[in-house]
Amino acid sequence: MGEENKQRRDGHGGKNKYAVACSIIGSIISILMGYDTGVMSGAMLFIKEDLKTNDTQVQVLAGILNVCALVGSLTAGRVSDWIGRRRTISLSACIFLAGSVLMGLSPNFGTLLAGRCVAGVGVGYALMIAPVYAAEISSAQIRGSVTSLPEICISFGILIGYVANYLLAKLPLVYGWRAMLGLGALPSAVLAVSVLAMPESPRWLVMQGRVEQALAVLRRMSDTAGEADVRLAEIKTAAGLAADDAAAEDEGAPRQTRGVVVGKGVWKEMFLHPTPPVRRILVAAFGVHFFQHLTGIEAVVLYSPRIFKAAGIATRSHILAATIGVGVTKTVFIMTAILLVDRIGRRPLYLSSLAGIIASLACLGLGLTVVERSAPRHSPTWAVVLSIATVFTFIASFSVGVGPITWAYSSEVYPLRLRAQGASVGVAINRVMNAGVSMTFVSLYKAVTIGGAFFLFAGLAVLAATFFYFLCPETQGRPLEEMEELFSRGWCTRLPSSEAAVVELPVSNVTDGNGKARP
Repeated sequence: MGEENKQRRDGHGGKNKYAVACSIIGSIISILMGYDTGVMSGAMLFIKEDLKTNDTQVQVLAGILNVCALVGSLTAGRVSDWIGRRRTISLSACIFLAGSVLMGLSPNFGTLLAGRCVAGVGVGYALMIAPVYAAEISSAQIRGSVTSLPEICISFGILIGYVANYLLAKLPLVYGWRAMLGLGALPSAVLAVSVLAMPESPRWLVMQGRVEQALAVLRRMSDTAGEADVRLAEIKTAAGLAADDAAAEDEGAPRQTRGVVVGKGVWKEMFLHPTPPVRRILVAAFGVHFFQHLTGIEAVVLYSPRIFKAAGIATRSHILAATIGVGVTKTVFIMTAILLVDRIGRRPLYLSSLAGIIASLACLGLGLTVVERSAPRHSPTWAVVLSIATVFTFIASFSVGVGPITWAYSSEVYPLRLRAQGASVGVAINRVMNAGVSMTFVSLYKAVTIGGAFFLFAGLAVLAATFFYFLCPETQGRPLEEMEELFSRGWCTRLPSSEAAVVELPVSNVTDGNGKARP
């Protein structure tokens, strides 16, 4: 077993195709969230014309989904601890299905807003559960890639939404935007049923005391039986189960003597009496969610038609075609990130991404400021080209690092006992920041000019880079069960995993499945 463990840590195992396939299917739920974001960016143009909405109503419509996603994300952790990760994905799809139907059939603004609220709850569930499920069924060698899959699914959903806008814009006004929003119901229905064929998370099964079932799942998701045994031993140790507890279960011990009480005392441990490692984990995980949308990504994605119009693109069809380019760029560069994240690590990719974001936002602010201060239809060509080009460089920079790594990093650092509900709080913070940007961007750029708004986002991106550089250590290649040990080394720990793995900690209570201390 020791040789198997060494082999897996050195990267020669763990790339199980079945685990990757399950991660992909579990992440498809995120396409629905991306589709809603993408399709709403174009649908708002038609909704404003059909329902005669004002700018305030448009901002509320854009941001209310994220407010309601806050409710979904805060309850999703507890629900997933109760009914399991797999059923929570199915529940998310069902809720989004109801919201899509309501939006597609809405006769007025109030009904449309209600449908968007229902869909928002489903989005909150999806954003929380997809990366958690992917993290819990994958090995350390591919975890960064598979936990980034929800982000690429979001991007793919945004792209589909942009294409739907372009194609359905040709329908009569009264049907066009309703068809755009109602189409989200079709994949929701399929996913709600098909996801039930996937295996449950082995870590959740262990938390429930169902060790035999967990081992069966791990053997399907590992390259060898020995690797499955090692992973199970690590999970049991992290869950507080000794070897004799597993033996008792095999002999049919009563349920109340097996496993752990899922969710009990979690909020107290996280917020009232956190240990120093847990405190550092929460700061890092919540911090990456806090800063993700302060870079302005939601403003660019959701309001890209307005940005292109401000940059000088005049016709509606040209604007919608340009937004398709945004979706393609986002998808391509997130796929690039998935190929790189487990090879070069989270920190280099994230910090390089922020460098590109800062440069792009500064240039975008400059270009839009020049265009805005020029006479109508007489803007300098260089300023128009700069504004349009930097929208795409911003999207590329965000998508290759900050976008996917936020979800990968935050889903892998929590201890097992805190993971579901910690991820819930992280997603809630993410949705609050998303809603704050999407519901205030129009008012912000009217107050400080559209160029000034992007200069502000550039400054906030500098703060994000500072935060991540000093407070977020590298997690590449480390098993989930070792994250608490990694964060026990103190603040400003920035060693790569290969170096950190050989540094002896002052205190370590981590043991393997046989009760022996593990280095």
